[in-house]
Amino acid sequence: MQTKYQTSPVPSRSPSSLSNNLRGGSPLPVPVAYRLDCMTAAAKRYKYLRRLIKFQQMDFEFASWQMLYLFIAPQKVYRNFHYRKQTKSQFARDDPAFLVLLSIWLCASSVGFALVLRLGFWGFVKFLLYVIFVDCIGVGLLIATLFWFISNKYLIKPSCQDQDVEWGYAFDVHLNAFFPLLIILHVFQLFFYDVLINHEWFVSRLFGNFLWLIALGYYIYVTFLGYSCLPILHRTHILLYPLTTLLLVYVVTVAIGWNVSQTVMDFYKYRVL
Repeated sequence: MQTKYQTSPVPSRSPSSLSNNLRGGSPLPVPVAYRLDCMTAAAKRYKYLRRLIKFQQMDFEFASWQMLYLFIAPQKVYRNFHYRKQTKSQFARDDPAFLVLLSIWLCASSVGFALVLRLGFWGFVKFLLYVIFVDCIGVGLLIATLFWFISNKYLIKPSCQDQDVEWGYAFDVHLNAFFPLLIILHVFQLFFYDVLINHEWFVSRLFGNFLWLIALGYYIYVTFLGYSCLPILHRTHILLYPLTTLLLVYVVTVAIGWNVSQTVMDFYKYRVL
């Protein structure tokens, strides 16, 4: 006798009614066993990568709106992730427009770095590749995987053990948090580096280190917002704990005379030459 809720895949391509019943109007992800319209991670990855070469299908206007609101009201950006979960059964972005715009910002800011550091053409190319594949993607993969593991292992509510945080969403949270950091350290800082930061003055390290404090602090805050907005998680306030350590490090570096911006710039320069 056929049961009321069939858990095996069916040929129908419009199973939204069953999915909505199981979700009960909530943006929470339903268990995979009951999601008839879910795709495997590989299928989602393939669909996402295919859209990378279809610029006419990307919503660059909405991606630009997200970038702006990551500065003025990041909570609104994460509110949209809930809408996507309700309509497309996934929190993670399915439109690569944000990633494309972020890549453009990385390229543009790298040109500015090349001018400030007086890099040649090949130095610029090596620097750009490092920033994209190590600073953004490489570090992002590690951070996203770490928070994905922590959230699923320790932050899932006892009543939501049959649900989990998507790894793709964890990486989206990293990209969201990385963009303000990029603008502060790779764009805004460049205008002050030669005239103020790159000196042995007290105000130089005070201001330069303060930019790092703001950039990293905002990265932590946007990351916290990304996980705290998920109804299946609790105790997400622990993600804000590193802010105390960050503030302490700022005070210590200024007190001992360590100009962090100067050190990082030298590291960039000698790494690519």
